[in-house]
Amino acid sequence: MDDLGRPIAYLALAEGTPVFDRSGERIGVVEHVVADLPMDIFEGVVVQGARLPGRRLFADPDQIAQMHEHGVLLRVGRDELAEYRDRANPKRDSAGRPLPEGRLHALLRRTWDLISRRS
Repeated sequence: MDDLGRPIAYLALAEGTPVFDRSGERIGVVEHVVADLPMDIFEGVVVQGARLPGRRLFADPDQIAQMHEHGVLLRVGRDELAEYRDRANPKRDSAGRPLPEGRLHALLRRTWDLISRRS
């Protein structure tokens, strides 16, 4: 790891910034920051994996030690990060078809849509 630059807030974290695990190994780059900007809530960082292109990992705020201009340092190792699942893209079977919703998931989704007025 070279000089990582000045510490920054999540709002200034750029896509493509290298991400390092607790041992200093580069595990990927920032794909995007997950945040609720109007509420100023930082939810974490999606990391595009270096070893397996296309594999995306998720680092929640508790797993991030420091954010700098030229690098993100994690408190954990690569194996402790969860695989990122985009809510807009449902799980799929081996043929690429979306898996059916379970009853509880469908009920919760409809309830959420109702209370958030999505109908």
